[in-house]
Amino acid sequence: MRLGLQHSYATLPERFYARVAPTPVPDPKLVVFNRGLARKLGLDPELLEPQAAAMLSGNRPPEDANPIAMAYAGHQFGGFVPSLGDGRAILLGELHAPDGTLRDLQLKGAGLTPFSRGGDGRAALGPMLREYLISEAMHALGVPTTRSLAVVTTGEPVFRESALPGAVLTRVAASHVRVGTFQYFAARGDQEAVHTLLRYVIARHYPEASDVEVPALAVLRSVAQRQAALIADWMLLGFIHGVMNTDNMAVAGETIDYGPCAFMDPYDPNTVFSSIDHRGRYGFGNQPAIAQWNLARLAETLLPLIDPEPAKAVELATEVIGPLIAQSDARFLAGMRRKLGLSAAVQGDAELARRLLLIMEQSHADFTLTFRRLALAAQSPEAEPPLRELFATETDITSWLQDWRTLMTNDPEPLDKRLTAMRTANPAVIPRNHRVQAALDAAEAGDYGPFHALLDVLQRPFDARLDKSEYARPPDPSERVLRTFCGT
Repeated sequence: MRLGLQHSYATLPERFYARVAPTPVPDPKLVVFNRGLARKLGLDPELLEPQAAAMLSGNRPPEDANPIAMAYAGHQFGGFVPSLGDGRAILLGELHAPDGTLRDLQLKGAGLTPFSRGGDGRAALGPMLREYLISEAMHALGVPTTRSLAVVTTGEPVFRESALPGAVLTRVAASHVRVGTFQYFAARGDQEAVHTLLRYVIARHYPEASDVEVPALAVLRSVAQRQAALIADWMLLGFIHGVMNTDNMAVAGETIDYGPCAFMDPYDPNTVFSSIDHRGRYGFGNQPAIAQWNLARLAETLLPLIDPEPAKAVELATEVIGPLIAQSDARFLAGMRRKLGLSAAVQGDAELARRLLLIMEQSHADFTLTFRRLALAAQSPEAEPPLRELFATETDITSWLQDWRTLMTNDPEPLDKRLTAMRTANPAVIPRNHRVQAALDAAEAGDYGPFHALLDVLQRPFDARLDKSEYARPPDPSERVLRTFCGT
């Protein structure tokens, strides 16, 4: 079967990738297939789905595939690794979607590549289903993200702490070019390759940069702006990526690599979920600063292309990277206004938002439930008692609610319009850790019912009918999942 795949990345010099075919698996079975995404990619699900197990396991790739594993490097928890690359992922090619975008089609868990570095090239079922669930939830929540087309079980085990069922995820992305891709060539002193990669990124993601005086600086600015916005969008939902290494930052501005990620339950800016993040480098509140740090690493690779005079290049790059945290904070505050039902910036709104977060932290109030119940209380004062139940310090929340209602009353925009904005900014459901883990445990035991039920809910996170469902309920203390794992 031919999918109409293109191969723009595979036309780059061969040091950008390794040509490698997926390793066949003994018994591929389709677990989940994203028919809606298939249609958006211009694929016919009626034709593709029956062949998906063989095709998307790598046993019988599309006839027009040109499979490659991409080379990249990366800073992992602050330490530079000069050669990483796709150790278990294989890019089949790119689809030209009906909306005009070019989308990568990649198999994750497809077998050994020259970049496997002693790994097995495979993926376990649980982490692949986790990426499917959370990436599709993020899409439904309106956050830029890679997406998942399918998960196929392989019929053979993979060995981590124990033997686990194997699986292959089909990931769809604007591209898989990362900050670490630039670092790979810069670390080798290969400025020709850095320049070639820059031209590729301009053509694919930032064509407007081709007509400016310093294209490298324009790309750096655009990537920084997208990352600042992305981090703010994460934080407005209580999302923690968990492994913000430079090889996990896509220059297209999408969320990529859902390893030890999670959504907060009680609000705490120091929350960390990753089992390997012992010092909290990638904790919730650190994410803007880490994004800035990562983009500084990208800037380093581009300095010779920004200005031939090193000091001047550093100065110009610093002017771009320096404001990133402030840009992210500004987008976060704008998002908080929507979450609080305010239409525009007014005096005292930033302090109101700060106070609420502080009270939430002191009371260990659930992040998602607080804002959802606030939206309900804005619609009807009778809905206020369930909101108050989330807070241990009654006086603080009482005073805050009074100040909030004053700003709400004085806001010039019609209330019904603001209530609509609140409902679409404050989801009823998120992929809560305990629900995700329960679904994955059941799937690993052969029961996919909980997975599909949770997926259905996560694809409509703002549905008011879910407010009283079990999926909106925070975990009991005994149900909380406090550590997440990478899956490699």
